[in-house]
Amino acid sequence: MTKNGSDELRVGQALGPYDIDALATEPHELENSHLDLGSVLVPVVEGGQVTVEMSEAHQPQNVYLVTPIGRISVSAFAAPKSPGTWREVVRELAESLRDGGAATSIEDGHWGREVVAEVEGATHRFIGVDGPRWLVRCVGSGPSESAEDLARLSRAVLAETVVRRGSDPHPPREPLPIVLPPVLADQVAAAQQQIFAEAEAGAETPARPQAPAGEVAGSDDESEAVAGGALDQVAHAAVYGENTYTDAPAEGGSGGHDDPSVTADPDPEDDAPLPPSSGSAMQRFFRRR
Repeated sequence: MTKNGSDELRVGQALGPYDIDALATEPHELENSHLDLGSVLVPVVEGGQVTVEMSEAHQPQNVYLVTPIGRISVSAFAAPKSPGTWREVVRELAESLRDGGAATSIEDGHWGREVVAEVEGATHRFIGVDGPRWLVRCVGSGPSESAEDLARLSRAVLAETVVRRGSDPHPPREPLPIVLPPVLADQVAAAQQQIFAEAEAGAETPARPQAPAGEVAGSDDESEAVAGGALDQVAHAAVYGENTYTDAPAEGGSGGHDDPSVTADPDPEDDAPLPPSSGSAMQRFFRRR
């Protein structure tokens, strides 16, 4: 199926993860339903929040969808033309997690093998899918009592995720670059300035620096933010310092690259839930609960 084909593949059919070159849907049509991170376009979750975790070097390390039942991250990696990379990663990942002390199992999911790690009341599920010269991985982390609901939600997110591989060469298993939306990049920059100012003043680095919300991305053009949609959630995103999330299993089974560890969720904010986003797969999931 191609953009010009008679049988058009469009986001919203829960048939992903999609390769952007095979979609009839244009990226600008996803502004209010998907968080555009450059190499991946991830559907936001209704009632959720977007958070950015900073590394020790004060650089963006992870972007999360934080939901009432746990948090989800989606990352894309370069892969060979032939499939099978995820099968190799599953073996290495499970071994690495066991070595780190996590109770680890392998389960059959919608796309094949999923790695599940349990540690101190938290469950971390790794779901991977091989695509054309890419591998996409979704990680859902949350309290063990919500593990089944979070597993279904993680699969729903992955089923509506879009991968933008690009034509640049990358070694196999190298993470594809993440590009933050402009308003999110501004918030990260503001958080960095806050961290540096605190350090220069000799004060302790705040555990959770958060930049004030700026104007909604895309407000200079014709796009308008839908309440609770991607533009709205990004405009109100939180930026967290390193070591905010703890009690996670060490995870190094992705080939030796700088692959962040998976960690437990922070305590939810006291803010009232946002209205539903336009992510159709997310709406279907919550209606079924």
